[in-house]
Amino acid sequence: MKKESKKSTDRLIASLSVLCFTPVFLLLLRVSNSDSSRYLFMIWNLLLGIIPVFLAWWLVERLKKHRWSHSKQLLLTAGWLLFLPNSFYLVTDFIHLRQTFEASLLFDVVLFTSFAVSGLIIGYISLFLVHNELSKRLPRKQAWVIVGLIFLASSFAIYLGRFSRWNTWDILLKPTGLLFDVSDRFLNPYMHHQTYETTLIFFVLLFPVYWVIWESIHYLKK
Repeated sequence: MKKESKKSTDRLIASLSVLCFTPVFLLLLRVSNSDSSRYLFMIWNLLLGIIPVFLAWWLVERLKKHRWSHSKQLLLTAGWLLFLPNSFYLVTDFIHLRQTFEASLLFDVVLFTSFAVSGLIIGYISLFLVHNELSKRLPRKQAWVIVGLIFLASSFAIYLGRFSRWNTWDILLKPTGLLFDVSDRFLNPYMHHQTYETTLIFFVLLFPVYWVIWESIHYLKK
């Protein structure tokens, strides 16, 4: 049983490695053929997006032996929550897509899509791991409410990253400025229509897809 579990884990890691290497390979191929480093920043975005799945896996492994209420598990959960939006944030890089004549537009569409899909899959797997642990400890509806709130918070964080240009580490480096910016959007909602529109747009994009994935996996288990 343990051998089968290890093989399954190894196969998942291998598939995720190929998934993440593909957009990097395409980007390096573009750089080589065009001598342009225009989109190299997406590799950094992808690296940030990978962090949550490692944190989620680490959390799940620790929960096999320790309570969730233990300080280390709470710290891991907090770290996971802070980095999770980075996975979904890769979708917003499409804002940079345009005809540059450095490569065909079709190639760049595939390139951006490969980064976005990698981020989405990593984010969904990461959330699935945590959701699965929640479902073991809470009634189904309560677990889904928490998942919904996580998606809502992630969608808001995507807005903060794309339009207000805040980063995950600004929580530690610039907590006062970040707190002021966030609180202003709640205290003066009528002055920040874009905040709520963007948050809702991403929630509507991300949540239903995850719901289908969750239900599909559990249907196939029957």
